[in-house]
Amino acid sequence: MGFQFAETMAGTIEWDSEPGKRHPFRFEVTATAASTRAHLASGKAALRGRLFAPPRATGVPTEGEITIRLFGDKIIRYELAFAGDDGTAYEMRGEKTIRWLAPRASFTSLPTAIFDVSGGGERHVATCETRFDLRTLWPFLRSFKLA
Repeated sequence: MGFQFAETMAGTIEWDSEPGKRHPFRFEVTATAASTRAHLASGKAALRGRLFAPPRATGVPTEGEITIRLFGDKIIRYELAFAGDDGTAYEMRGEKTIRWLAPRASFTSLPTAIFDVSGGGERHVATCETRFDLRTLWPFLRSFKLA
């Protein structure tokens, strides 16, 4: 038996090509682990959802992986692949560093970077500052389901 939950993180994105200009940024994903036992061993679950990174990606499908290791490594890592509105391949990567003495900040803040991965290489193209809005905590907790 596995589990699933839904999460939304939102904030701003600054594209390297437009220094100092910030746009709203958001991703809405559902995490799914087919086996709780496998998840506990690896810390990994699949992510699927939508990503909003204007002006290059407006509500595009995204998928990837979340790694949750609250003890030991003390991280929650997000990796999402998506295609921009023009078809360019991107990857968003971010990591929460869990600090048990500062749980509010460490569980809600997710610094991320976006890379252009088209053409076989990877090039940093944007920086994002995202947050989990604690006002959505109850819907987040209610989204947990056995799958």
